[in-house]
Amino acid sequence: MIDENTLGAGALSRDGVSAEQALDEVRRLRADDRPTHGGRLFAYVYDPAVPGLDALTAAAHSESAHVNGLDPTAFPSLLAMENALVGAAGRVLGGGPGTTAPDVVGSVTSGGTESLILAVKAARDAHPEIGAPRIVVPSTAHAAFAKAAHYLRVALDVVPVSPDTLRPEPAAMAAAIGPDTVLVACSAPSYAHGVVDPVAEIAAVAAEAGVRCHVDACFGGWTLPYLRRLGAPVPAFDFEVPGVTSISVDLHKYAYAPKGVSVLLHRDAAGRAPQYFAYADWPGYTMINPVIASTRSGGPIAAAYATLRHLGDAGYLRLAATTRDAVTGLAEAVRAVDGLRLMVEPESTVVCFTATKGGPDLFVLVDELTARGWHTQPQLSYADLPASVHLTVTASVAPRVAEFGPDLVAAVAAARATGPVRLPAELASLVGTLTPEALTPEVVAGLAAGLGLGGDTAGPLPDRMAVVNTLLDASPPAMRERLLVEFVGLLQRPSWGSAG
Repeated sequence: MIDENTLGAGALSRDGVSAEQALDEVRRLRADDRPTHGGRLFAYVYDPAVPGLDALTAAAHSESAHVNGLDPTAFPSLLAMENALVGAAGRVLGGGPGTTAPDVVGSVTSGGTESLILAVKAARDAHPEIGAPRIVVPSTAHAAFAKAAHYLRVALDVVPVSPDTLRPEPAAMAAAIGPDTVLVACSAPSYAHGVVDPVAEIAAVAAEAGVRCHVDACFGGWTLPYLRRLGAPVPAFDFEVPGVTSISVDLHKYAYAPKGVSVLLHRDAAGRAPQYFAYADWPGYTMINPVIASTRSGGPIAAAYATLRHLGDAGYLRLAATTRDAVTGLAEAVRAVDGLRLMVEPESTVVCFTATKGGPDLFVLVDELTARGWHTQPQLSYADLPASVHLTVTASVAPRVAEFGPDLVAAVAAARATGPVRLPAELASLVGTLTPEALTPEVVAGLAAGLGLGGDTAGPLPDRMAVVNTLLDASPPAMRERLLVEFVGLLQRPSWGSAG
């Protein structure tokens, strides 16, 4: 029999535990997580620092947590909220009555990846006559496009971006379009660097070829229109652009709704129709799904609805202004440090920087920033693009900007003092010769030991990840993928416990 007061002994206790104990266990587990509030986490979460918003969204989520989106006729509240969210997103992104895209329709999904998978599915299924469909994306397109291609068995044609502008050339995108291309995609903005692709030019070449054009605005598409209203030179990217046939935008990013709510918009109902799945050839209920999931909790949708209703247009404009000022301050802090340079001048909500020749080891720098309470996102080198550090900037960062500059200076000095990571010779040689297919669990365990991770791969993650990131950076993409699959597989092992 297990001690029911011990964490990690399995979720199923013999007699159950009190509500207070269950909640206390969740809180104790959460204690090891990165901070989701406070403006020191530059990835994964989006915090507007609006008092009372968390309580509001938790209450709204609770009201609809057990509502099932499987059948909108049974739960019209959820249908009404979904339609309201789609309408709001359509308005923000240039569609709706009185625009050049008056018939915009859409669906609420669980996140950006699902939205992109569905955009690819709709494009693929709109052309059943094409036996081997293909999609064209820039190399900076979100990895979810590759996931969609993998799941849906669609070929992925990747167009390199300029190392200077970090954008694809429209002519190169046009050249990649062939007779089997069903979709061309671009980003507004790209996640890695926060730049807006030349959407108007790309949409024009897609339209000329008779191919759909999807704009992935999942990351910052909700903020770009507000930044434009504040005077930022945001290029055209939404339904005002002829040839743009669909757009995705995540409400759990800069609309500041809780995870996970995204919206996939189509210019018209005909474009959305192939997105649906319907099946009646069985004795149960006829299945009709606009998205991948069948059963869907109404909780996230209700929380998103409450968020938009509470913040309103004026609230989002204020939050965009606050975020813009934070971006400006962080970029200035990077420019002031010898040995660092911005990858590109910020034009959205991202500050991305790299090291100059003779500058600090970026992966050591990331560890030094983490030690000072700043949780950034390292990005590995790719093709002719160097390794970089990504900062997703939200409104909550603004009060912290003055603290970041001195800490960045101190972290760079510490990284220089530490020096660059040097992989053990045997590890460097192994990475250069090993193939992904030869990567067995035993080899992974050896690599983990060589990296100083210890034999207990299921134990706590190390405080410093520079050596791990250096190993991954030295590996080709296919090896990176395989290494991470094996490492994460070792971490994700069940806690069995005992029921009695």
